[in-house]
Amino acid sequence: MRDGYGREIDYLRLSVTDLCNYRCRYCMPEAGVVKLSHGDILSVEEIGEIGAAAVDCGIRKIRLTGGEPLVRRGILDICRLLAAIPGLSELCMTTNGSLLAQYAGPLREAGVDRLNISLDTLAPEKFASITRRGRLSDVWAGVDAAERAGFSRLKFDVVLIGGFNDGEIADFADLTRTHPWEVRFIELMPMGECAGWDPACFLSDEAVLRACPELLPIGAEGVARRYRLPGAAGSVGLISPMSCDFCGECRRIRLTADGKLKGCLHSREEIPLRGLHGDALRSAIRRAVASKPERHRLTETGS
Repeated sequence: MRDGYGREIDYLRLSVTDLCNYRCRYCMPEAGVVKLSHGDILSVEEIGEIGAAAVDCGIRKIRLTGGEPLVRRGILDICRLLAAIPGLSELCMTTNGSLLAQYAGPLREAGVDRLNISLDTLAPEKFASITRRGRLSDVWAGVDAAERAGFSRLKFDVVLIGGFNDGEIADFADLTRTHPWEVRFIELMPMGECAGWDPACFLSDEAVLRACPELLPIGAEGVARRYRLPGAAGSVGLISPMSCDFCGECRRIRLTADGKLKGCLHSREEIPLRGLHGDALRSAIRRAVASKPERHRLTETGS
């Protein structure tokens, strides 16, 4: 599928729940979000049907997200259904890692190919503070379980926050010296809970290059510009939605937990997919792709 600007769209980010067992300060209010009723979120069967229709339209990669996808009841059934779709090349998941010690093996058996783990600090006390309830030890137990299950090339997503974790940039990069991991630094976006934060919190990816001047460029992968420390087993990625507009390379569409398809995370335009089947469902997916905006407007409006 190609959108109105000639970009090939082959990647679906699929939210299986709006709920999370963390309350990360830049993401969620302390009380959490208003819980959708069980009937409001897509069923396992609906997710499977929409996934199959999306692959029919040209989607080749699906990433499961949330909230936190591992708190979703039936998550393994969802993975099995999607992994069995003919023509799907890759099934991935982004998780906070807190439940991976329990789920890593079953996820691998259910057909998940790759994992991204969100991790914003390596300090236990700071981890508890930013998540408001998480334990760093749970994440590391999940990492161990994931590697034992065969997820060898893990990716870690680190949201850059000035005054919070900018002093840990080199420590994060050092993880790649002996592990075949990719540590990806993501610029904080002024939306949701952090929209009104002090401007000093919003760092550009140049902070990473200043902290690690020995990083050598090794080319891009998707929206990430990739680097490697000399002799390192893994790599470092920079994802720069604010300082380096990558919208021209974006190949993603997004499905919300309640069944609305968005051409861009930051777009207010949504196309409801619930209740559609067959040609009507495929037509709605193509319509969402055709209406994908040229770029986000965060640098212009801050929202």
